[in-house]
Amino acid sequence: MALNPIVREADEGERRWFCGGGLHTWKVTEAESGGAFLLFEDELEAGKVTPLHIHPDADETFYMLDGSIRLHLDGEERTLGAGGVAMIPRGVPHAFMVTSDNARMLCLQNPGIGEKFFLGASEPARPGDTAPPVDFGRVQASAQATGAIEILGPPPF
Repeated sequence: MALNPIVREADEGERRWFCGGGLHTWKVTEAESGGAFLLFEDELEAGKVTPLHIHPDADETFYMLDGSIRLHLDGEERTLGAGGVAMIPRGVPHAFMVTSDNARMLCLQNPGIGEKFFLGASEPARPGDTAPPVDFGRVQASAQATGAIEILGPPPF
């Protein structure tokens, strides 16, 4: 399958409200990369947390653009600030909590098999929309339906 080049400016890409909190802007989709990866920007607010989870079949990399998070990796905690990077191999239990007023990060998942999970656990974001309430039940349902993520327990913070 021949791939087409992708060029997106800062304000371009599909925007989606993630039901676990945050606004995603999809920069390169699974289909656009031939399944190789999924890349999205995640805009986050203070206090946003994720449950402890794994990605059984995908590696995940965070590159912090602004702000900071507290990252829980396989029982150890580290702070990750602007300009920092974390690569989380598939199967490693992890979670994070936003520790700054706001944060922005790029999230790269390879291969790009998590897109169905994020579609099931998000809503399109239109100009002027406000964030919907966090709905971890919907996140859990999408995780179970797709198998792209396995929730192991509550946030460890």
